[in-house]
Amino acid sequence: MLQPGTSDQTSPRATAAGGLLGAYDPDGFFCELASQRAGNPQVTQIWQRLDAMDRASLRRRARLADQELFNLGITFTVYSDRDAIDRVLPFDVIPRILTARDWDQIRRGVEQRVTAINLFLRDIYNTGHIFRDGVVPEELVKRNPQYRREMEDFVPPKGVYAHIAGIDIVRNEAGGFMVLEDNARTPSGVSYVIENRHLMMRAFPDLAEGIAIADVDDYGRQLAKTLQAVAPANVTGPTAVVLTPGTFNSAYFEHIFLAREMGVPLVEGRDLVVENDRVFMRTTSGLEPVHVIYRRIDDDFLDPHAFRKESTLGVPGLFAAYRKGNVTLANAVGTGAADDKAIYAYMPRIIKYYLQQDPILNNVDTHICREKGGLAYTLDNLDKLVTKPVGGSGGYGVVVGPHASQKALREVRRQVEADPANFISQPMIKLSVVPTLTRQGVEPRHVDLRPFAVTGDSTWVLPGGLSRVALKRGSLVVNSSQGGGSKDTWVLA
Repeated sequence: MLQPGTSDQTSPRATAAGGLLGAYDPDGFFCELASQRAGNPQVTQIWQRLDAMDRASLRRRARLADQELFNLGITFTVYSDRDAIDRVLPFDVIPRILTARDWDQIRRGVEQRVTAINLFLRDIYNTGHIFRDGVVPEELVKRNPQYRREMEDFVPPKGVYAHIAGIDIVRNEAGGFMVLEDNARTPSGVSYVIENRHLMMRAFPDLAEGIAIADVDDYGRQLAKTLQAVAPANVTGPTAVVLTPGTFNSAYFEHIFLAREMGVPLVEGRDLVVENDRVFMRTTSGLEPVHVIYRRIDDDFLDPHAFRKESTLGVPGLFAAYRKGNVTLANAVGTGAADDKAIYAYMPRIIKYYLQQDPILNNVDTHICREKGGLAYTLDNLDKLVTKPVGGSGGYGVVVGPHASQKALREVRRQVEADPANFISQPMIKLSVVPTLTRQGVEPRHVDLRPFAVTGDSTWVLPGGLSRVALKRGSLVVNSSQGGGSKDTWVLA
């Protein structure tokens, strides 16, 4: 996990006092911008342009950017906050910069990881070779609530299960990239990547002028191309839709955005009907066939005939149509068996097993509490480790040992001892920082990165990804639901 503190590698201070970055001090952390400006002319140019900016003008532009986000309805929902349900995702106007060399490693690493995830899913639901060869414990996979026995002995078109994946990546004190988490169910956030870029180009054309930045506007076309590629066989001109739980979902803005970007209908479960194991969409002119569904509904609620009977969000009979090959679901049912935090610990071995390659992007060391050694180590070092529930998301349930109270440590000990299989632990990482505009001026803040990959005939990775930033001083939590924000991510060409 992430750790504040000093690093053996101290990033250089900013330019002489007086400019916007004059007082900027990375405080001993690896600063991505400051560490690369000496050896990259484009980074140097961006640094100099930022330093020359007037702070009052920058704040004014930042306020206008926030207002534009609100006017565009680019929000997310915080279910736990009774006072403010819909919020604008806080946006920091100082972009995060990735060099072409850095991005090449990230892209190749994400492609490798997504390929291995799809091979793993195909294997565990069909042949089970990885269990018989002793690489991953069968019990660990099949007792996972995200493992769906309904998917056994079934291979979706072209063997693709995780059509859309988001891989969370952090950078350590030496500047090395590491995977923190895999997201293979319904990863969200790509709409912010594209809208952040549009916003930056409108608000800061002077900062980007003459800088070769990789484009992000191709995502909708690539996603539509992917969905067409995985349509059921022998279908000409397949029809795709985006299936949303509805307006009260936290990512509803993104569902609208994706449908618009692809030029396909946005539907709710009540808009679809299954007849003779085929899916149709209700329209004003009658029923129209649907061949591919990009679903943003969890497995449990997808079909009341197959899963939770009380669900009113899904489509009765949808899973039977899927099993018979008459419709493709993206992502496939049961993909959560591959992005479980316990399975994460085995990913280096999974990559080696299926691809005969070493991981291009390393894992953070992970202790699995369901294993005797991992449990003992975790309980002996709770105050030094980050403890996470296996199925958790959004930063909820995470206990950062060095920052936790004695009461919190006693509680997590009780929880781990009561249900060891539900927890993992990881050492602290001194997460990299980037310059960020705060009330006090430009200060370092911790970031992570979620690149998005789409897989059909091949895997394509959106240049950059969602850079989430921990806006609170000293905070390590970048999740929007926990007070984090986002930045535009510039991949230099």
